Amino acid sequence: MGIFWAIIKTVRPRQWLKNVSLLAAAVFSGFLLLPGVIVVVVEAIVVFTFLASGVYLLNDLIDIEKDKLHPFKRKRPIALGELPVPIAIFTLILSLTIGLAWAYKLNFFFFLTGLVYVVLQILYSLYLKKIPIIDVMVVASGYVIRVYAGAFVINAHMDVWFLLTVVSISLFLAIGKRRSEMTLLKGSGTTVQVRQSLKHYTEQLLDVYTSMFANATWLTYALFTFNQPRIVPQGRVLTLMSDLPRALMSEKLLMITTPLVIFGVMRYLQLIYEKNEGESPERIFLSDKPLITTVVIWGIVVIGLLYKVR
Repeated sequence: MGIFWAIIKTVRPRQWLKNVSLLAAAVFSGFLLLPGVIVVVVEAIVVFTFLASGVYLLNDLIDIEKDKLHPFKRKRPIALGELPVPIAIFTLILSLTIGLAWAYKLNFFFFLTGLVYVVLQILYSLYLKKIPIIDVMVVASGYVIRVYAGAFVINAHMDVWFLLTVVSISLFLAIGKRRSEMTLLKGSGTTVQVRQSLKHYTEQLLDVYTSMFANATWLTYALFTFNQPRIVPQGRVLTLMSDLPRALMSEKLLMITTPLVIFGVMRYLQLIYEKNEGESPERIFLSDKPLITTVVIWGIVVIGLLYKVR
């Protein structure tokens, strides 16, 4: 049982939250409520859970010595010796085999996307994470690949502004991760040993990158909502809107969610700079009440506008 729980801890269940991004294409394409779509997407999420778990195992196996120097990562089972290396290797092979085989069964292009994700993450673990800028782009690509995978598995169209929004928020999260990691490791004196690429970054440079992609995130999202097909309200909503001043009427109703995204970006920035929590985005999304509330309200409004009002 000790080894079992060590495996569970190593594959990082909290980070499985990233795989929910496979739902994005189904939601914004309008396919979410079509028969069978949600089942296929849930299967795809499970597939990426297996693939990501294999990648996390590989990363911990490669970085055993570096993780021992990290304030948080030294508590990981492989670094502590709680998970024997042979068992970790076996679990890694099993996870990737199940994930890729299942992906092939679902959809050939989905399988190719999963394969690209695995290969890219292997290259990142072995070499690419040592190259500044490239390391951040590879981390961000994980989110983009997941969104594309969700589109491939249901054959949904990807709006160009939606894609730019995904790219922007992915880079924003990746840069925030590096910014917090630099602050965390600076006091320990192990920055270069743990993360070689950090020696090529300065705090000022990462601040510029953070600001750049924070702005890009909400701007591209605003443009995406503006370019969404017009929503023609029906029933009670139509009656209500007929009584509103013309200045408050709009066919681009999805734009009312933009302030929520702006608040979310600003709150995330606050957490990066005030509490230094950006190193683990999934921890923030699962623990910060204002951010959780904002995401829940945003999700309800988006689903309501796209599926109920329309």
